[in-house]
Amino acid sequence: MNFTMLVTVVLTAIAFVAIVVLLSWLISPRSYNEQKMEPYECGIPTRGGSWMKFRVGYYLFAILFLMFEVETVFLFPWAVVTRDLGVAGLMGVLFFLFILILGLAYAWRKGALRWK
Repeated sequence: MNFTMLVTVVLTAIAFVAIVVLLSWLISPRSYNEQKMEPYECGIPTRGGSWMKFRVGYYLFAILFLMFEVETVFLFPWAVVTRDLGVAGLMGVLFFLFILILGLAYAWRKGALRWK
C-alpha cells in the first residue's frame, strides 16, 4: 500500500465520520428545558451538591471486576484456538493467569474484597 492510497483511505474515513456527525446533528430532535439540563435526569429533584464523596472500596471493587472481565475476554479466543497453539500457548495463558492470581491475592490481602 503506497502513501497516496493510505492518505485517501484516511481522508475518506474522516469525511464519512464528519458527514455522519453533521447529519445526526441536523436531523436529531431537540428539546431543551431546565430539567433536561440537570446532571442526573430521572424526574426526581436533586438534593445537595453533585460532588459527593464515595468510599474507595467502590472503586477498588469496580477495578477488580474489570480486571476479571478482561481476563474472560482474553481467555475466550485462547480457548477457541487452544489446539493450534500447542505448549507455547498453554505456557502463555498460564503466565497470564498467574499474573491475574497475583493481583487477586494482593487485593485479598489488602482487604479490597471485604464489603463493609
